[in-house]
Amino acid sequence: MRLCLTALALAVAAAGCTKSPVNAAEAAESPAPAATASPVTGSDLLARGEYIVRIGGCNDCHTAGYAERQGEVDKAQWLTGSPLGYRGPWGTTYAANLRLLLADMDEAQWLDYSGKLRTRPIMPDFTVRMMSEQDRRALFRFVKSLGPAGTPAPAYLPPGQQPVPPYFDLVLPPAPAAAPPKAG
Repeated sequence: MRLCLTALALAVAAAGCTKSPVNAAEAAESPAPAATASPVTGSDLLARGEYIVRIGGCNDCHTAGYAERQGEVDKAQWLTGSPLGYRGPWGTTYAANLRLLLADMDEAQWLDYSGKLRTRPIMPDFTVRMMSEQDRRALFRFVKSLGPAGTPAPAYLPPGQQPVPPYFDLVLPPAPAAAPPKAG
């Protein structure tokens, strides 16, 4: 089963489809992308949003049973959160019900929220922040088109609290030992 982190990171990379600068000097010299000449229609944004959700692996974490069923889940169940927890040094986190999260947001609020998104692991929030405004708008419009559904995901549990199954235990390797000070 692939994790949402890997899939969403790959999706953002694929969605960009532009050459990334390899260093700071090249980045400073890179021109800003040109604006598109033709306006994007509402149906284009919905299709783009669904595409981003599919290739970004959003459903892998935010739709219960999606990965286990190889993506064969009715769209009515998409993005309604999951009871599957991810426990690590940060505590236990759960994939949010995005349909309820966005239900009370308007597009401007979503664009502000998603542009500054900072979450606990394992959500790859950096990939959402890296999306273009147009892609974040498409994502918002698609999720909103699904309408509110489901119940909130379980609440975050701080470190030391035992989650109820199901959950993944994410065990990290020990930190490398500090090098002794050099003599002399």
